[in-house]
Amino acid sequence: MKRPSPFAESRPPTDSSWRNRLHEIIFEAETTSGKIFDILLILSIIASVVIVMMDSVSSWQTRFGNLLHTAEWGFTLLFTLEYILRLMCIGRPWKYATSFFGIVDVLSILPTYLSLLLPGSKYLLVIRVLRILRVFRVLKLVQYLAEAELLLRAIRSSTRKIAVFLFAVATLVIICGSLMYVVEGEANGFTSIPRSIYWAIVTLTTVGYGDISPQTDLGQVLASLIMVMGYGIIAVPTGIVTVGLSRADKAITTEACPSCSREGHDPDALYCKFCGDPLHLKEP
Repeated sequence: MKRPSPFAESRPPTDSSWRNRLHEIIFEAETTSGKIFDILLILSIIASVVIVMMDSVSSWQTRFGNLLHTAEWGFTLLFTLEYILRLMCIGRPWKYATSFFGIVDVLSILPTYLSLLLPGSKYLLVIRVLRILRVFRVLKLVQYLAEAELLLRAIRSSTRKIAVFLFAVATLVIICGSLMYVVEGEANGFTSIPRSIYWAIVTLTTVGYGDISPQTDLGQVLASLIMVMGYGIIAVPTGIVTVGLSRADKAITTEACPSCSREGHDPDALYCKFCGDPLHLKEP
């Protein structure tokens, strides 16, 4: 007996031509209709972010407050409708809802609704600017999209190394901060170990705000060692990511899966490498 495919129950809706057409317009940047949709969407995003910024200026808020408020709600309702349509034309809506762009889409409309309960939260709408990342698909800048995907894969492959590095840095600043607290004491501004750790972080990262500084000779020697150490530490994560980049170099396309909406497929791929569904839907 032939064993059924594990993806048989989760195929994209191939029996609905309007869903296929909607998916082509919303998710595909290679077609004329898809490009027009994405360009209009990006222009709407830019306009909505500008409106939020204008609303934060008191003089403009006084003169055009009602107009800005109406426009803000108009864009929010528009983006809400767009998000619903994205979920409707995807075979696996939950896959898109939990993806990076799916989460950004929700966060871009949520602050307006939250502003009904928490005044001031609407200014978080500037997160909509993240949606402009789709410009790499719209303008067919495949090289830039490939580089972005390459960088993302390199960071993912280096996550454990970076985590170990950050743990080592955290341990180092705790030790240095505690030593500086013992050496300098409260008389020189190091009033507690947490405050001394704050100084160690600022010094190790070579920022140096200057709000706290060692006054004793031993404290200045210790501070000098931490500063020099900071320059060496800065180079470590760069090397980690560079190694990941050299291992992650691979060509990708801008094609989106009709089922889970994920991108980053190989040029000759016939099936999605994330969900296993076919990349090309046939009209009924």
